[in-house]
Amino acid sequence: MLYGIAAATSALFLAALLSALLGPLARRLGLVERGRRGLPVVGGVAVVVAVAVVAGAGEWTGVARLGGEVGRLLAGAVGVALLGFVADARRVGARVLGVGTAVAAVCVVPYAETGVPAGILAVGWIVFVALGFRALDHADGLAGTVGVVTAFGVGVCAAVEVMDGLAVLLSVLAAALTGFLMHNWHPARVGLGSGGALFTGFVLAAAAVLTRAGHGFGSSTAVLFAMTAVVAADVLLVTLARRRSGRLAHRLRRLGITPRGVTVLLGAGAFSGVLVGVLVHLGWVAGSRVLWVVGGTLVVVLLLLRAPIPSQVRGRLRVRNG
Repeated sequence: MLYGIAAATSALFLAALLSALLGPLARRLGLVERGRRGLPVVGGVAVVVAVAVVAGAGEWTGVARLGGEVGRLLAGAVGVALLGFVADARRVGARVLGVGTAVAAVCVVPYAETGVPAGILAVGWIVFVALGFRALDHADGLAGTVGVVTAFGVGVCAAVEVMDGLAVLLSVLAAALTGFLMHNWHPARVGLGSGGALFTGFVLAAAAVLTRAGHGFGSSTAVLFAMTAVVAADVLLVTLARRRSGRLAHRLRRLGITPRGVTVLLGAGAFSGVLVGVLVHLGWVAGSRVLWVVGGTLVVVLLLLRAPIPSQVRGRLRVRNG
């Protein structure tokens, strides 16, 4: 218990410190977001280093052993993060990122417990969530906030399954993301970047798979969807809108909601889905309750697709773009 608190506190302060130090350096090196803002995209470096150092220290000292499965998960996540860091510095196609993430996921899924067919589906789902988090990193504080909420939820499931190493890793990730958010809340001074987003999505998705291994396929599918409903909604909205302006945060901003309001709103949505997933995992509610999450996700997506943009907002957009 005391170690968990100390580890989380260390990860929070280390990520916050590194985010502050690396931001100016990234600007000088040109490691900035492609676009008009020129936001340094090294927040992910801070998160990955903080998680790896704190979790690795627990393993090395023997105070908090991660275990073989969790160790492979962390190693795979770091590998995916490195690929993402390359994408931040140079143009790397989504296919390359997807294949690299899939290779790491193949090494993490516990096929002995899931079976090969379900394990293959789990690999695909891990890739979907990791790339989904990368896509979700399009608004200040959004990916970090959703990541913190999801990490707490999956961490509760891991603790219930007595997977102590995994629970510690998730608490450290949540703390590191919180430290990063100190510099990413609107107006952001540092961005998460592809490396940090892929790392976060990979750890969360793979950890959720490990906690649900051995449970029924139907209930596991329900829990995993509920845990990542916001990511699924964002991907679905972009797919239906067929353009980047269709993203959740972009649509909500165009309706006149403030940047901070968008993050809070979507963070609350993520919390609702995660809460349902945790309750289903605990067996406190039936798996059919996830249908409410599915229905709510579809309703939100359809409403945002059809929602008109108020005239005053259109005017501000013209001024901003003109």
